[in-house]
Amino acid sequence: MQYKNTFKRYEIKYRITYKQKEELLDIMAPHMRLDSYGHSIIRNIYYDTENFRLARRSLEKPVYKEKLRIRSYCTAGSDDSVFVELKKKCRSVVYKRRLALARDTATEWIENGVLPESDSQILREIEYFRNFYGGLSAAAFLSYERDAYYSLDGSEFRVTFDDNILARRDRLSLGCEPEGIRLMDDDYLLMEIKTPFGMPLWMSNALNRLKIYSSSFSKYGTAYTKLIYLKEGDLQYAF
Repeated sequence: MQYKNTFKRYEIKYRITYKQKEELLDIMAPHMRLDSYGHSIIRNIYYDTENFRLARRSLEKPVYKEKLRIRSYCTAGSDDSVFVELKKKCRSVVYKRRLALARDTATEWIENGVLPESDSQILREIEYFRNFYGGLSAAAFLSYERDAYYSLDGSEFRVTFDDNILARRDRLSLGCEPEGIRLMDDDYLLMEIKTPFGMPLWMSNALNRLKIYSSSFSKYGTAYTKLIYLKEGDLQYAF
């Protein structure tokens, strides 16, 4: 399957109810369809420094922030393809670079510095990130069930719905089942609008009519908050 390996777009998040989702899907029906992944369970391993520098930076809501993860869209065996993703956000614009590699090749590179045999500009950018932060290790496993929709007008306008968002700090492998603590209340799910330009008028009107408003939510930042807390200056783990 062909995939896009660079992105530049706005990603706007909304905390919505299940009723709001169903009403919005009815409005979306003439304009959007489920993409090739359809309904999928996305698994992520997020990487961080020993003192969780990247997570803490994300929670500060800075002008610029970045993160590194390995992602799969199914349970990944050692030779199955996964994505190594470097994601940056600057003044509301998201930039993402990703490479598809075998799971074990990706893990050996990010955790142990064993470079893949192939070379590319994206690989060099990710390697620079690794060297800049130094000593990165797997910090959290995050999973969620996603329904992803694309626009029928040929634009890059996309909408995703993430439900059952779970996180844990053990079994940090994309080959494991999606289990962990919930990061959102049971009555809510996370919607994201992703667009390189503006929002279609029909969607803007729908959000106003359904009283759906944007909100800040970082999956990894929330996982850090729920799984790790600071006490008397020392990192303590809440499990």
